[in-house]
Amino acid sequence: MAETYGYIRVSTKEQNEERQVIALDVFGVNKDKTYTDKQSGKDFERPQYKRLMRKLKSGDTLVVKSIDRLGRNYDEILEQWRYITKEKQAYIVVLDMPLLDTRRSNDLTGTLIADIVLQLLSYVAQTERENIRQRQAEGIAAAKARGVKFGRRPKPKPPEFTVLREKYLAGDISARAAAKHLGITHVTFIRWVSQKQCG
Repeated sequence: MAETYGYIRVSTKEQNEERQVIALDVFGVNKDKTYTDKQSGKDFERPQYKRLMRKLKSGDTLVVKSIDRLGRNYDEILEQWRYITKEKQAYIVVLDMPLLDTRRSNDLTGTLIADIVLQLLSYVAQTERENIRQRQAEGIAAAKARGVKFGRRPKPKPPEFTVLREKYLAGDISARAAAKHLGITHVTFIRWVSQKQCG
């Protein structure tokens, strides 16, 4: 007998899955047939999703509220979609996007529409990822141009550094001995000595 399963995903334990629970409940998915993961959608290495895939069989239906609940990586979503619909021969229903309801795509037109929508979503998601990376790079470049420093703050030089620097330059102490006294590596000590500003 064919079963209907629900899948819910939230990115963190703090996020609330209630909206997804209500949507699946309204659709008619039993709570005991709903699987929930509380982790990132970057890949499909999720325990409850894997359990669900082991249960899902030909003729079953998988219901999700929106396509991004399956995952964030659209290349992998396309692969999972193919696996579920072609290999498992199960149906998928995406509640927020009625075009992505493979129960109605037994005909060629329905299948074609679902595939086109998925490919379009994949393209849009990939473009958005690239735009975000470009905006980040532009933002970093603009911040650097304004003099904003990135990375760890430089370690403050201890007050006794100036005295030890003078001793080192006079040949009265080795870099390693001075560094040991300051509790730093001799590489850091030499770098500090070579800097024009001391303090």
